[in-house]
Amino acid sequence: MSDSISRRLEPELTLRGLVLGAAITLLFTAANVYLGLRVGLTFATSIPAAVISMALLRMAKSAGILENNIVQTVASAAGTLSAVIFVVPGLVMVGWWAEIPFWQTFAICATGGLLGVLFSVPLRRALVTGTDLPFPEGVAAAEVLKVGVQSREGTAESKAGLKMLGLGTLLSGGYAILGGMKLVALEAAAFWRVGGAAMGTSFGFSMALVGAGHLVGLSVGLAMFAGLVIAFFAATPYLTWAQATVGPAAEAALDVWAHQVRFIGAGVIGITALYALAKLVAPIARGLAEAAAASRARKLGGGGLPVEEQDLPVGIVGGGALLLLLPIGFLLANFLGTTSLADNAPLLIGGALIFVLVVAAFVAAVCGYMAGLIGASNSPLSGVGILAIIAATLLLVPIATQATQAPLVAFALFVTAIVFASATIANDNLQDLKTGQLVGATPWKQQVALMLGVLAGAVVIPPILELLNKAYGFAGVPGANPATALGAPQAQLISALAKGVLAGDLDWSLIGAGGLLGIVLIAIDGALGKAGLMRLPPLAVGLGIYLPGSSTLAVTLGAVVGHLFEKRHRDEGTRRTGVLLASGLIVGESLFGVALAGLIVATGSGSPLAVVGEAFEGWAVLVGMAMFAAFIAIAYTRAGKRVVI
Repeated sequence: MSDSISRRLEPELTLRGLVLGAAITLLFTAANVYLGLRVGLTFATSIPAAVISMALLRMAKSAGILENNIVQTVASAAGTLSAVIFVVPGLVMVGWWAEIPFWQTFAICATGGLLGVLFSVPLRRALVTGTDLPFPEGVAAAEVLKVGVQSREGTAESKAGLKMLGLGTLLSGGYAILGGMKLVALEAAAFWRVGGAAMGTSFGFSMALVGAGHLVGLSVGLAMFAGLVIAFFAATPYLTWAQATVGPAAEAALDVWAHQVRFIGAGVIGITALYALAKLVAPIARGLAEAAAASRARKLGGGGLPVEEQDLPVGIVGGGALLLLLPIGFLLANFLGTTSLADNAPLLIGGALIFVLVVAAFVAAVCGYMAGLIGASNSPLSGVGILAIIAATLLLVPIATQATQAPLVAFALFVTAIVFASATIANDNLQDLKTGQLVGATPWKQQVALMLGVLAGAVVIPPILELLNKAYGFAGVPGANPATALGAPQAQLISALAKGVLAGDLDWSLIGAGGLLGIVLIAIDGALGKAGLMRLPPLAVGLGIYLPGSSTLAVTLGAVVGHLFEKRHRDEGTRRTGVLLASGLIVGESLFGVALAGLIVATGSGSPLAVVGEAFEGWAVLVGMAMFAAFIAIAYTRAGKRVVI
């Protein structure tokens, strides 16, 4: 019996697989929500989800590669949807929401996410089967599934891989627990003045960020470090000197960085996103035309499509997208009904529905292509969010007044959140469909699993987001403790842009300076590529300018450590061990952060686990440095001795 025929006899879209995928969703979605709010990065969950699935289903004789693929598809879609936290907290930051309402947030995630699934269906033939895009994460997940399921040795290796994922989780969670007890420091900073210029940075002792750095790779990590240098050792010193900023070095530097330099980073992110979009127009148009031609040829030739080419019918895709406009319209009407914009509701709802439909379809194609080109984890979703909020607010400027400014800002964020949910799902879906293509999956069954993954993520995200809001708060929100508040950097930036555009007081000169810097960086990156040297992704440089130094340095460290690990261990099995370890490092600290949030809310104490006082802070830094280095050394030494899938 041929391999393809034998696979057709395997169970694929099973209740067992869907339930397991939803269960894994709780783990990775919670981790991604916490990580995204803290540092503005999320991680791809396909590979660790596949490893967990194979380890748990190994005792079920009927379970095969297709069912395991469904499990990772559900978990991956839900984990990816968590990127909506790049926008949604903005509604708290602008003062529109005091808390994260479950049903409205669920509806944003569900409707936007389902649109992302539907819009990515016709792109499968154009971008997955009709091009030679590498789809790095999709191909890697397929290899994990093939090796892990097709042989007994692979099953044993998947168990070892699960142990490595567990090791990373334990080490990362363990350090975070010590930090919660105040026995080790979670951050160390150094700022100083040279003449009138204030400069310096901080370093976060975060195992999760080290894991994130490993996953994004050396090129992105070094580019982010370059952004940090530009931000804290060039732009900030110059502006504090030129403006004669007074006060302690740390206070002056961080104030100038937060209120001025970050907008330079926004300009870099925006211009590089536009450049990426411009490069994608022709390839996407060509791919869609080729897909349409192939479809016509198949119809003329007669005969049915093979199982591997059976997508959801186009009628369901188009009809489903139009039907989703009904709950979106109801959601917008409900939002506007309590505001001073009620008189303009028909115009605003109609315009918003057209905006969502057109922009969501466009960004689905763009994000899908970018994910295929550079991977879902490296796709510049931040740039998509920035461009979407600027477009939305510019369209609202003609009706903005002093009285309507606040509700219009909130409305723009609300609409952008729906578009962003669509973008983030499309960014992931095509990776999953590439995995499915390589393992012989049925596309329509995988697309159904993607929809169920969206709904699972939409249920999980709101309560976790509200728990973290109650426990830590978001940076910049009145009453939030600056020492513990979650930065939510993208949400901060997008909210600031929305308010600045509608109020007419946005400092476009800073964004313009960032745009010019972005053009220079694009040229440098292109020259490096032509010379065959390591690239310097301009978007990553922009993120390095925008993110706090405590986050960027830890990510850079992780990128360097991961690179050295892969350079020393060149076999693919051990390299994948490193990926699983890095995923565990993210999961451990992130889950502890969520658990600690529950303790904070339950006890009313900001430090419920603390066993020492402020007098121990100096020692905590020294102990933290030693423990942090030791934990990383233990993790990568153990990973180098294991060869798993």
